[in-house]
Amino acid sequence: MTDPKRLTLDNVLQLLQRSALISAGQAHEVLAQGKSQEQRLSAHHQSVGTRRSQPGSDSVSPAELIASFNIELTDSPGRHLTEDRITEAIAAVVGLPYLKIDPLKLDLNIVTTHIPRPFALKNLIVAVGESDGVITVAVADPFNAQIVTELAEARKLAIRRVLSSKSDILKILREFYGFRASVMAAEAEATTAVDLGNLEQFFKLKGAHDIEGTDRHVVAAVDFLLQYAFDQHASDIHIEPKRETALIRFRIDGVMHNIHVIPKQLHAPIVSRIKLLSRMDLAEKRRPQDGRIKTNANNKDVELRVSTVPVAFGEKVVIRVFDPDVLLQDLDTMGFHPRELSLYNSFIHRPNGIILVTGPTGSGKTTTLYSSLRTLSSPEVNIVTVEDPIEMVMEEFNQIGVQSALGVGFDTILRNILRQDPDIIMIGEIRDKETADSAVQAALTGHLVLSTLHTNDSPTAIIRLLDFGVPSFLISATLIGVVAQRLLRKICPHCRRQRDLTFDERAYLQLGRKHVKVWEGGGCRECRGTGYKGRVGIFEVMDMSDRIRGLVSATVELADLVSAARDEGLVSLRQVAVSKMLDGVTTYEEVIAMTG
Repeated sequence: MTDPKRLTLDNVLQLLQRSALISAGQAHEVLAQGKSQEQRLSAHHQSVGTRRSQPGSDSVSPAELIASFNIELTDSPGRHLTEDRITEAIAAVVGLPYLKIDPLKLDLNIVTTHIPRPFALKNLIVAVGESDGVITVAVADPFNAQIVTELAEARKLAIRRVLSSKSDILKILREFYGFRASVMAAEAEATTAVDLGNLEQFFKLKGAHDIEGTDRHVVAAVDFLLQYAFDQHASDIHIEPKRETALIRFRIDGVMHNIHVIPKQLHAPIVSRIKLLSRMDLAEKRRPQDGRIKTNANNKDVELRVSTVPVAFGEKVVIRVFDPDVLLQDLDTMGFHPRELSLYNSFIHRPNGIILVTGPTGSGKTTTLYSSLRTLSSPEVNIVTVEDPIEMVMEEFNQIGVQSALGVGFDTILRNILRQDPDIIMIGEIRDKETADSAVQAALTGHLVLSTLHTNDSPTAIIRLLDFGVPSFLISATLIGVVAQRLLRKICPHCRRQRDLTFDERAYLQLGRKHVKVWEGGGCRECRGTGYKGRVGIFEVMDMSDRIRGLVSATVELADLVSAARDEGLVSLRQVAVSKMLDGVTTYEEVIAMTG
């Protein structure tokens, strides 16, 4: 390296060549185009506002620059040299531990109290942990040890350094310091406001529990919170009031994570801000409310469905995030096995009848329905949906929201919907006899009806319709097929490893083989140590064959329906899940957790 005490483009390229991560030709290409590429990156950062002219963050680091060339790794075809991989290689050479920063494992107080924000931004340094009185700080420049020494002396701290990518550090500095600053400013305003409510001649001023929902610090805190959820690919945001504090949690890949603990006096104003955005009644705190927010994240529209409900210590808010990339997928990428995909495609292309999608809450039923409707959507068909509430607004469909407060329920809308000349009708959920009867009538009059039920498997859907009081002959005449589904967590591709199933595990899954090799995740920085990354659907598809139609009666037993369906080729959820396990998609533990 030309100067071993500086982190220059030349030095890093030489280091990467010695580590066999790039070739001499690739290094030469980066050097030749480095200046123009650096200018393009700087212009891009300024255009999207990621730098905001912050000291220390306006220049492009060598790792950022090299990563932008998308160089394919020589030892891993198909994978590219990332800023993280480059930083890890630098850490190995300079003798510092490398840390891939996981925001979900950081403590807001540790990040924001030990290092002043201007100092952290100028020197690209962030506190990431504390143990036995020693503060661990992540730095972007391994040769800037003097800054850490000065910080330790000034703040009377014992400090341990680790190396992290510049992008990771900037992300934490923006999100954590921004959220912390907003919370602290809002808390200061709340606690210093004077309450003169006991004096009748004065107006009651803003008190600890009465900050306006439009307060600028609360607005900023909510904005930071939502952006953080989008960045972490959270499907749900929970804001829960406790006795002394309020807890913010995210659901990611089906698992809950604690994110922040905020002062209790800020819970009410944050809830008010969210209710204002979702057009709820700010004054109503005793009844549950539903609302929605449409916003933009990463250059795409995102729908947020908001629900509030009063609990012991205040109003709890749950925000469900509907990412269009998740909600609208091609059917052949959702996890269907070939037989099930072919069968389901034949269902949705029938001219009339009822198709039911079943499963518990959070099993992906909405994704299946919306993806099916998008497959069927064309200028030649009129698609009408009836939902409570509308999950995601789509221009291709004519969507009607149930308004129970006005007496406009599923049954009321369905009685009038046939006058709208629909070809395909999607009903959010069949939850009572009136809705079931309306769905059957729509199918009998030549319409294709898609809807959901809450049952554990597909044969049970027939029993549920009978329980609703739908005559058995009408079920036989209108029901096309039933799909039961679940979502399985996928093994992280970065830390997957093989193991043998034990004798007890093979016996439990009724696998007669002597040796069965399966995969599992060891846990790494990419999956936050969970061993899982992303989810995939599993589907049990039951066709209403002539034999099953013949069995449907008011006294039919579920066991008879299950037996007939299996004879007709039904592959159960357990069998599909085991198949995913044997294919290396998911783990034994996930199969048991999702299928019992």
